[in-house]
Amino acid sequence: MAEAGTQDGPKTAWLFPGQGAQEVGMGRDLFDAFAESREIFEEADEALGRSLSQVIFEGPDEVLRETVNTQPAILVASLAAWRAATVAGHEALKGAPVCTAGHSMGEYSALVAAGALTVSEAVRLVAKRGELMQAAGEQNPGTLAAVLGMDEADVQAVCEESGAEICNLNATGQIVVGGTVPAVEAAAALAEERGARRVVMLNVGGAFHSSLMTPAAEAMAPIIAEAEVSDPVTPAIGNVEAEPLATADDVRADLTAQIRRPVRWRDTVLRMQAMGVEQYVEMGPGRVLTGLVRTTLRPLKPAQMPALVNISDRESVGG
Repeated sequence: MAEAGTQDGPKTAWLFPGQGAQEVGMGRDLFDAFAESREIFEEADEALGRSLSQVIFEGPDEVLRETVNTQPAILVASLAAWRAATVAGHEALKGAPVCTAGHSMGEYSALVAAGALTVSEAVRLVAKRGELMQAAGEQNPGTLAAVLGMDEADVQAVCEESGAEICNLNATGQIVVGGTVPAVEAAAALAEERGARRVVMLNVGGAFHSSLMTPAAEAMAPIIAEAEVSDPVTPAIGNVEAEPLATADDVRADLTAQIRRPVRWRDTVLRMQAMGVEQYVEMGPGRVLTGLVRTTLRPLKPAQMPALVNISDRESVGG
């Protein structure tokens, strides 16, 4: 599962995106070109008892954007790219990875690639996670805003005054805050007053990774506790502490906590850097994560900057 080849070549991390990277039609060329990718889609449809593939390939966009569909859809599209690239012998996947990592829901994709979850179990868990997070967003309405150009301490001070919470520490100078709409609007105003370069209100279905997601986390806890989880074969960096998850119990604890705890992606990138990673390979729709890696590691000299590779479709796979 996790072994893609030998240890030759640069030390590599495999990255998997989370919610927000979706688009209608993603993965269709991989489905058509690679039997191994097609099996991912078919396994997901069977695990869910419905045609998620049809939603992914045909939409409409407003249906795909529903959290209950978006989360398993990105998981499937990401794993289809991973499976195709592995089978095709993509140059970037010839060496076994140092670690895997995924942003938010992408952590499930990373755990499949790390050997901790099967495809069907990950699909089942992510679909339930999406359903519960969508319900929590309806029960506890909230939103998110991206604050650009402020450090964590200053954003934390803004949150303490406004009642908002830090939800994603995405990269140096890029932090997402969440909470009730009034709290986030107040935080946005304070951040702008105190020198944020820009604040962007996000079009989302809830204050993900905040305390408003507590009902979802509590409902997912027994489901995750009973899930079939193995010790990762390859270290998978968890979202909550930005440290490698070594055991099945570590995986269960992180997946439960990350629903209402901040995604520490910047710290995850720095942890991977400390592990000696020289190449970051993002597998799945979009290029968000390699962009965040570049932003976080920008202080490095050009010669020290790691290689950034994106694999999302048949052309980038090389098939």
